[in-house]
Amino acid sequence: MPPRGNKKKKGGRSSAEQSDTDLLDDTASNVSSSSDLRSLTGEEGFPPPDAIDETEAQEDFEEKLRDQIDGTTQKSANGRKSCLAGLRQTFSRKVLPDFIDNRKVTITDCVERCLKKGKGEEQALAASVGSLLCVQLGSREGCEEIYNNLKPVMITIMNDKSAAATARAACAQALGLICFIAAGDMEEVVDIMGGLEKIFCVAYLKGDGTSPSHSPALQALHCAALSAWTLLLSIAPPSKVQEFVRTHLPKLPQLLQSDDVNMRIAAGEAIALLYELARVQDEDFLGQDLDSLCTRLKQLATESVKYIAKNDKRKQRSSFRDILRGVEEAEAPNDTVRFSVEEIYLDSWVKKRQYEAFKDSLGAGVNQHLQENELLRDIFSLGAPIDVAAYNKQNKISRFERHMYNSAAFKARTKVRSKQRDKRTVTA
Repeated sequence: MPPRGNKKKKGGRSSAEQSDTDLLDDTASNVSSSSDLRSLTGEEGFPPPDAIDETEAQEDFEEKLRDQIDGTTQKSANGRKSCLAGLRQTFSRKVLPDFIDNRKVTITDCVERCLKKGKGEEQALAASVGSLLCVQLGSREGCEEIYNNLKPVMITIMNDKSAAATARAACAQALGLICFIAAGDMEEVVDIMGGLEKIFCVAYLKGDGTSPSHSPALQALHCAALSAWTLLLSIAPPSKVQEFVRTHLPKLPQLLQSDDVNMRIAAGEAIALLYELARVQDEDFLGQDLDSLCTRLKQLATESVKYIAKNDKRKQRSSFRDILRGVEEAEAPNDTVRFSVEEIYLDSWVKKRQYEAFKDSLGAGVNQHLQENELLRDIFSLGAPIDVAAYNKQNKISRFERHMYNSAAFKARTKVRSKQRDKRTVTA
């Protein structure tokens, strides 16, 4: 007789078989669920390693950025300057509108405090951070309020003759840029232009026709004020353009006599921009004493005196060749700026001055901002940001096409070199 425990019921399973089968089913179900989870999140139910690394890196980055913001309130002046320098570098090289938007009031307060209580370098750094704050936020709500908060203290420092010239120059540059970005109306822009003119007008010739003597630091201040004034001129309405042409075009050529190469170039670009804007309304506009002006521009475009450094001469000649063509022949600049898979054409003095202003503020980060910053993409009519990876994938050429291109280039190069060798042989 078989053992009692092994007796089967008709049409069913033993309790041992049933429990083993249930256990196998549960295990299979668990294994399947675990496999599905790993396929979505990584081994052992955790996110993929790349996602973890990226998330941790972003969290660390934001934590350091918060520490730098908090560090601008410390007692140590050197510590505050270090934190401001860190913020300037980060804001210029990365596009962080959401992070900054959530902390714009705090950052504005920190910048304003450093401008009021700091000295020299700290004020210059704070002014730069303040302008970059507006560049990051662009047309977002609250940018005009930031401008209104920072404007009074920047104007005070810019006009304070006892303040360091470097701080005054930084405030002049920043004031022009944040006004360009966030000013509420044209009257506000014209008012700021008037304040900037009071700074650079002292560089005009003296009553006896000689150039005034200023230290290099003060010359840099005058140049920064003139460049900021020219930036705001680029958005002036036609009625104001006529007024500026009448009041400023006769005086600006005096600055071409300056012994500072940057001031000469800034003055030349302001003159070229005035001519460009005037000719929008009157194609035949010539201005006063055009022949004398062009003679001076030609001198600067070909100057070869020994007391000017080689780099300065090279920069001056290149700039004034373009300026001369713009004034004498109404020819617009023809510069191309390439970044990633895109490019912009600087085909007017308006665009050129606006691009140079952002480049001066952003430095090496200007290309990154041209790719991602909505404000810059709107100003230069670039449209929505491009997904570079998707673009490259769509426009990627095949290995065969690349091979054929390289083969054709090699053949062409070989022919050119063969002809050159033949010429050398005949000459010998």
